[in-house]
Amino acid sequence: MLDPYLLYTCESVVSRRRELERMLADPSVPRGTAEYADAVREYNRVSELAAALDQYRANLAKTGELDAEKKHADPDFRVLIEEELGALAAARAAVERRLLALVVPPDPDDDRNAFLEIRAGTGGEEAALFAGDLLRMYTRYSTARGWKCELADISQTGLKGVKEAICFVSGKGVYGTLKYESGVHRVQRVPQTEASGRIHTSAATVAVLPEVQEIDVVVDPRDIVVETYGASGHGGQHLQKTESAVRIRHIPTGIIVQCQDERSQIKNREKGMRMLRARLYDLRIREQRDSRADLRRTLVRSGDRSDKIRTYNFPQSRITDHRINVSVHNITEVLDGALDELLAAVADHMLRERLSRCVQQTTR
Repeated sequence: MLDPYLLYTCESVVSRRRELERMLADPSVPRGTAEYADAVREYNRVSELAAALDQYRANLAKTGELDAEKKHADPDFRVLIEEELGALAAARAAVERRLLALVVPPDPDDDRNAFLEIRAGTGGEEAALFAGDLLRMYTRYSTARGWKCELADISQTGLKGVKEAICFVSGKGVYGTLKYESGVHRVQRVPQTEASGRIHTSAATVAVLPEVQEIDVVVDPRDIVVETYGASGHGGQHLQKTESAVRIRHIPTGIIVQCQDERSQIKNREKGMRMLRARLYDLRIREQRDSRADLRRTLVRSGDRSDKIRTYNFPQSRITDHRINVSVHNITEVLDGALDELLAAVADHMLRERLSRCVQQTTR
């Protein structure tokens, strides 16, 4: 069943549909303005919410009918009714998640593309190998979603582990889907480098940053130092012939980004500037959050990169997300890119926390 406050909020939002219809039909409201575009977006969201709410109510009504019918049904028919009730319960849970996502104010960054940064943490070579596993996992997941995942920079070890990798992921809803992956990912397994068969614990960090435009973050050319150098890695001998790789240092913050994926120095510089703007935007957002004392505890539970968020336990084929205390036992499939179940569970938990904070703010 829906939380009473969530149901009340859904009904309150849906009640605005007629008001929005009148506004959009009003000839005095000029088309092509930001006000009109905002009204169209809100109307579409409210209409989708109304349809989901109708679907939820129809599900409840059908469930009630079947519950009443089950009391007087013979044993064989009762089994069929219970199967249908199970299917209705699963569908209702999906609709509840959709209602929650529609009624909680959306994050304006959710539709942006994102930079995905993966770095080996504690654990030496084994940590680098695990970072490589994470890179493969996110690359396969992106492909399955129909996103484009471009490797902007990578530093590897002798055993093909990954010290650091930066990818640019583009597509529909990339940042909104991946943003809660930021944090420390821990692995427990027998490393390839371990001869005695002992289980080691290593870690890698993941950071997901929204792509921002020049209008969002303005970088003064006087505040950056740009260096070029010969690229290394994939790409063949051509990479060594020209200084196509670019390293950009932002003087005020000390942030350094580098890109060597493209053969063109100009394209590498463009990618590097996009990475720099994303880092500066992330820095600005974190500073704003840190200045609000009432959200500091929330940061720990919402994907701050300093927090351990997930453990991948190979001996037990178990992955545990510590933020929601949920475990799955399909570690091979997840590392092959089957992330939807975990991502949906975390997103649902975070949305409910946001709704809870909205309730607290309105009842103060």
